[in-house]
Amino acid sequence: EFLKQLKNLKIPGGMFIILIVILVIILGTSSFFTIESGSVGVIQRLGKYTRIALPGPNFKLPFGVESVTKVSQEKVEKEEFGFRSEGADLSDRLGIDTDATNTSLMLTGGLNVALVPWIVQYRVKEPYDYLFKVKNVRGLLRDLSEASMRLVVGDRSINEVISKRSEIANEAEKVLQEELDKAETGLLVVNVELKRTNVPDPVQPSFNEVNQAVQEKEKLI
Repeated sequence: EFLKQLKNLKIPGGMFIILIVILVIILGTSSFFTIESGSVGVIQRLGKYTRIALPGPNFKLPFGVESVTKVSQEKVEKEEFGFRSEGADLSDRLGIDTDATNTSLMLTGGLNVALVPWIVQYRVKEPYDYLFKVKNVRGLLRDLSEASMRLVVGDRSINEVISKRSEIANEAEKVLQEELDKAETGLLVVNVELKRTNVPDPVQPSFNEVNQAVQEKEKLI
């Protein structure tokens, strides 16, 4: 009975054309998409990864059968350690402890304590790994960055930590990249930069006295 009623149902010609146009628009907007230069699109079909869409116009199956996640491979992100830029609130964004003083306090090879603030700049190298291999990529990046820097600083004297920042930064960058690759984070370290390194304020007078004594010794000799 229902089929008979549906068969006898008459749709005005103008309304039929409007329905066709609406259907075409919906089909087009859910099927075609554009990837900007410097980015790629990660295509998932019913949640399962299928392929990478390159920059330019692309097609995917409509109505939610396939979804696309755009990932920029040119945008350089930045993480700060041992200090906070104005307006930065990593605790809210990452849900981790970002006490600047605790992060920057490090033990050197001579069992001295140094304040070592630094910056890590990075970008996405492998979109698939970045999206699917690690649950919290930025949190892991911070953990590995701190571990790498402490490893490098732990092999240096306090004077090297203060005077050879560029050399330490380069070594820490190399160690960090190796660990990121092992963890399959899909990230590429662009640069590691050490800010002004020093000793903590409570021991600064003693540190100055030691340096002065060394200078006096050399002068006497």
